Amino acid sequence: MAPVKHAPTLDIFLHAHPPLSLETTIERACSLLKRRQIRGPEACALVTAHVLAQVVAKSKWSDVDQLLDRVYQTGRKLVDAQPQELVLGNILRRVQGLIRDEAVTDRTDERDEQQSSVSNSISDLHDTLIPTAMKSSTSLTALARNTRQPSLIATPQSMFNLLSAVEPSLMSGDMSSVGSGASTPTPARTTHPSGGGRVAALRDEILDGIEEIKDEIGQSDDQIAGFAESQIRPGDSVLVYEPSCTAERFLIKAARRKYTLFLVGAASATLEKKLAMAKCSVIRISRDAVSSYMSRVHRVVLDAHAIAANGGVVTHAGGARLARAAKAAGRTVLVVGGVYRLSPEPLTRPDSFVEWGEPSRLVRFADGSLVGDGGLDIEMPLTDFVPANLVDLYVTNLGPHSKDYLEIVISDHYKCEDLELYRQ
Repeated sequence: MAPVKHAPTLDIFLHAHPPLSLETTIERACSLLKRRQIRGPEACALVTAHVLAQVVAKSKWSDVDQLLDRVYQTGRKLVDAQPQELVLGNILRRVQGLIRDEAVTDRTDERDEQQSSVSNSISDLHDTLIPTAMKSSTSLTALARNTRQPSLIATPQSMFNLLSAVEPSLMSGDMSSVGSGASTPTPARTTHPSGGGRVAALRDEILDGIEEIKDEIGQSDDQIAGFAESQIRPGDSVLVYEPSCTAERFLIKAARRKYTLFLVGAASATLEKKLAMAKCSVIRISRDAVSSYMSRVHRVVLDAHAIAANGGVVTHAGGARLARAAKAAGRTVLVVGGVYRLSPEPLTRPDSFVEWGEPSRLVRFADGSLVGDGGLDIEMPLTDFVPANLVDLYVTNLGPHSKDYLEIVISDHYKCEDLELYRQ
């Protein structure tokens, strides 16, 4: 019997054995993204960071401009493979900004080394000339004491006179090993690490920075959960829609508040089990009955696939209808998502970022005649766009933010040179 081949997953791709070549890694990542075998903001962000780390580690480059160009070209391939996943472009921008910061730090360190070398050379020159001048001054003083005829005019001793008294042999021959003999000494040549050594050091620093980005992605859910108790009060009624791992950890962390959860959509058994252990009531309701329960709800929690610069949110299909119902009832809408999901793109055309799937869950096989000859056009959205005016608060791994504060967070994490992905 032939061995069973499993479909590629994120873990299999990240820990491929034997390790794949750079070109194979890029092509496989693009293929998995196109076929949606890797999907979701966290998985796509980790894939992007992994591929760009391989570009830094395995590609040949001699300066920062070459590296930035190769990282950009590779990142563009990933973005083009799945344009609806905004986190792909976010991580590309973060890595580009990281490379620019490390390059500036490297140049600053090199300049400090040069200044330190010049200072050491000047210090060596000072240590050589001053003892010689003092020796000459001592000789002149002894000569004056042995002279029988005293001088009628006292000549003041200046540094110029002392240095002028240096022995000709030192001025002619030995001075060449100290300096140029000019009024401004020329520092001795210093040996710097070779270009290859600096490239290797810069490469290591960039790779360490990418690992920190990966750690941030992996820890963001726990950090977001740390702010749950400040957002959910004891006795609250909270409605959550299609909770992901991020929303589930957020709700589990707030279980000590003894709140009531209205659950819309599927959730893991872990969520219901841990809330039951904490004496929190869990009430399942259908999507059609959301409006009927909204008067009993205090807060609505939505999970963000992506957060736009203007505050709009890409979330599960149906999230916009739920947010409009909450806004009409005067309820607070919370959006949870890591900073890596915050995109500097304003999404002026949000419909282009809505993902569509197969309508098999809406239309049965027996209704095929309606779809074909009947002329019905069935659409099955997988994501939805929630306008910024329907969201009250954004809870990220840096804390709760209002819509106006998102601009500051974006400026702290992205550089102006990297905002435009589709540059000429």
